[in-house]
Amino acid sequence: MKDKIFLLVNNKEFFEESLKRANLKGIFFESEKDLLNKIYTSPPEILVIDLNYPFITPFQDIIKALRKVEYLLSVPILVISEKEKITELDFGSIQIDDFLMYPLDEKVFVKMIELIRERSKRTIDVNPLTRLPGNTTIISKIQVLIEEKKDFALGYVDLNHFKAYNDRYGFSRGDEVIRMLSRVLVNSVDQIPGERFVGHIGGDDFVFIVEPKYAEEVAKRIIYFFDEIIPSFYDEEDRKRGKIISKDRQGNIKEFPIMTVSIAIVLSTSRYRFSHYGEVSKVAAELKEFIKMKSRERSAYIIDRRSYRRLTTVNSKNHLD
Repeated sequence: MKDKIFLLVNNKEFFEESLKRANLKGIFFESEKDLLNKIYTSPPEILVIDLNYPFITPFQDIIKALRKVEYLLSVPILVISEKEKITELDFGSIQIDDFLMYPLDEKVFVKMIELIRERSKRTIDVNPLTRLPGNTTIISKIQVLIEEKKDFALGYVDLNHFKAYNDRYGFSRGDEVIRMLSRVLVNSVDQIPGERFVGHIGGDDFVFIVEPKYAEEVAKRIIYFFDEIIPSFYDEEDRKRGKIISKDRQGNIKEFPIMTVSIAIVLSTSRYRFSHYGEVSKVAAELKEFIKMKSRERSAYIIDRRSYRRLTTVNSKNHLD
C-alpha cells in the first residue's frame, strides 16, 4: 500500500513505537542500499532520513539520485538531525520537504507526519490540458492494486498519426483532439461498474484501469466513439480525401490517413500477477509497439493475457449495436 512510511534512522525503537501509537505503518531499512532497492519499485508515502545514520553513500547523493526519477519527485522527504547539521544544509541543491531537530519529541514527530500527509493530499497531480490524474498518480494507483493483489486491466491508449496532424493543423487543434480523446475515455469508462480509473500520462498517451471482465467492452467503446468523432476535426477537403499531406519524423513529405487509436491492454489476475509497476509498464510498451506496427490505418486493441496474445482489429461501423 502507498500509505506507508520508509525510515532510515538510528533509533528504530523510538520511531517504531511513535508510529505504532499513532496507528501508522513504518518500514525500516538497515542500509541505504536496501532502501534504494525497495523505493524504486514501491514508492512510499513519506521518506524519513536521520542524518546521524552511518551512511556509506553520502546523504546528498542519495537525495539527488531519488529526485532524478520522475515518479519519486512527489515523495516527501523528512530529514531529522541536530540543529548544527540542519543549518548547514543547502536547501537550494538538496530537495527535501521538511526537517525536525534533536532532541525529538514523539508528539511533534507524529504531528509532522500528519502535516506532511495532509499537505500531500493538497498537491494535485493533474495534467493541465485534460485535468486528468498525471503520471505520479497513475504509478501509485497501479502499485497499490499490485500490492493488494487485486485483479485489474490496464489499458494503454495512444493515437496514430497525431504528429502529422499537429504539423498540418497546428498545436492548438492538436490539443483539441487530445481533449476530445480524454472525454471519450472518461465517458466510456464511466459506463462500466466497479473500480475504474482514467489517467493522462502526457501528450497523446493515456491509461484506463477497469476490472478485467470489462476491458474489452471499454476498448470497443473508445474505438467506436473516437472513430465516429475524429473526422470532424479535419478540414472538409482532407476529410473527403481521407488523408492529409504532412511531414514524417524524418521531415519527408508523405500522405497520412485520418488518425486512429491504438489500445494495449494488460491483465493482472490470479492467472498471472505483476510484481511491480515497472513490469506492467514494460509489457504495455511492448504491446503498444506491436499493435502500432500491425495496425496503423485502423483503430485496434490488443489484449495480453500472459499465456497468449490476441490481436483484435475493430471497425467502428460493426460494433456497439
